[in-house]
Order: sequence, then C-alpha cells, then structure tokens
Amino acid sequence: MIDKNQTCGTGQDSMPSMTCLIHVLEEWFGVEQLEDYWNFANYLLWVFTPLILLILPYFTIFLLYLTIIFLHIYKRKNVLKEAYSHNLWDGARKTVATLWDGHAAVWHGYEVHGMEKIPEGPALIIFYHGAIPIDFYYFMAKIFIHKGRTCRVVADHFVFKIPGLFRWLYEKFRYPFAPMYGGFPVKLRTYLGDPIPYDPKITAEELAEKTKDAVQALIDKHQRIPGNIMSALLERFHNKQKID
Repeated sequence: MIDKNQTCGTGQDSMPSMTCLIHVLEEWFGVEQLEDYWNFANYLLWVFTPLILLILPYFTIFLLYLTIIFLHIYKRKNVLKEAYSHNLWDGARKTVATLWDGHAAVWHGYEVHGMEKIPEGPALIIFYHGAIPIDFYYFMAKIFIHKGRTCRVVADHFVFKIPGLFRWLYEKFRYPFAPMYGGFPVKLRTYLGDPIPYDPKITAEELAEKTKDAVQALIDKHQRIPGNIMSALLERFHNKQKID
C-alpha cells in the first residue's frame, strides 16, 4: 500500500521512483493494484527468460534450416512443375527426392563421387553404410534426380549379427533391435568404384569375394579409421576433397 503521507517529490518522505511511477499510472488509467500486476509480470519474465534464451537460438537455426531447404526446392521448381504436369506420382517422387537431397546438402554437405561410373543398363550396387543408412537414402535421391532411375533395396541378414544383449532380445522376441546413434552434421561422401562386369564363368561365391575386395579397397582409400566426430564436423568447412 502507498503511504498517503509520502509524495513523489524529493525529501525525507518521498517515495521511490518506481513506486511513484506506478502510483501516477494508477491515477491516469483509473486502476488499482497496478504494482501487483507489475510484480507478477516481473515474475513471469524471471521464469520464462531461461526458456527463451535456450529455445530461441534453436528456433532461429531451425527457421534458417527450413529456409535453405525451401530455396533448394524452389531452385528446381521448373523441373517439379513439369513432372507434376505429366504424372502426379512422378512429381511426388521427385518432390520427396528433392527434399532428401536438400537435407543432404544442408545437414551433411553430401557429395557423390563417380556418378559417371553407373552403367546405363541394370546394375547391382553394393552400398557400404553406417548404423543408420541415411547416406543411402541421400544416394537414392541423387540417382533419381540426376539419372531418373530408382533403386530397389535388398537387405542383408544383419539381424543375425546383432552384438551382446541385443542379440538375446532378437532371439527371444524376434525384434530386430540394435542401438542407434549419430545424426551429427558431419561431412558425408559416397565414392563409387569401378564397375565389375558380369562374368558367367565365375561362381556366386567368387563374385561375392571379388566384390568384397573392391569395397574394402574403397574403404582403405577413402575412409579414416578410427573415425572422429570432431574431425568429420570440421571437414564441413574444408574445400571439396581432391580425388586421385
């Protein structure tokens, strides 16, 4: 409550400046207990300021990310418009592929080296990917956008090689559960090796061994082992890697 003996002037009985201001505003607007509302507003500000400081930067980054994705799609608007004019399904597929390609470019700076090595006819691509095969999704999007071709996926029997306790869970419940981690915006590159021509004279086992050796050669040449998340993050700021 405001003491009536106090005034808004200077002297021994003068009120604090903020209290005086609130008293004047109460008289102007004809409301009572404005100081209580002011204290409540200050309390709300004190409560929500940490949340604003934590959420606002991430929200801003999210908006920037969506803006770049939108611009990536807008850049291909004529191609998408033509695709939808001919076939609705083809337009939808190209839109989804463009979304994946935009995410790949923004989040991972994704690159494909050796796209010209893909033959014009049918081919079987043996893809070496991580625990989460998101790079393979990026690769399929690139193939569809630049080559107009779709990939049919054949999965390995990886569920029988689940390590530790997780294998027990699979054998008990037949649920292919495995620990997943990742999602860091590290640099991702896909390297395509030289094609292995079909030879009817070799057996399937010999072909599998030949393919394994070719994939291992690509790993030895292009993959850094053991991996390092910090180094992979810093590669986003380097120039495009020079190919021998």
